[in-house]
Amino acid sequence: MPVDDDVGMSAWIYFIHPPRDDFAATMTQAEQEVWARHWERLQREFAKGSIILVGPTLGHVNTGICVYEADDEDAARAFMDADPTIAEGFARGELRPFQVSLLRGG
Repeated sequence: MPVDDDVGMSAWIYFIHPPRDDFAATMTQAEQEVWARHWERLQREFAKGSIILVGPTLGHVNTGICVYEADDEDAARAFMDADPTIAEGFARGELRPFQVSLLRGG
């Protein structure tokens, strides 16, 4: 279980595993559409303050990561599962508790 911070929220990370290597360079039209909705959702949630950071790994394996705060594991899983890429079967999500130990500018 992750360590709670001073406001009672826990940090979580989810990995977005795309369906193949070189995914960013080989997306179909349907994949581009769902990833656009994924990005819009992340921007909205970031503006609300629950997301700490997001981004993809680069190179031929394009795993995405999202570090965010949630009240508990159920809330964290619901947040991950609502990601359009995962909810619609375009990617596989992997959830883990996360502890931010160092954060530049934080």
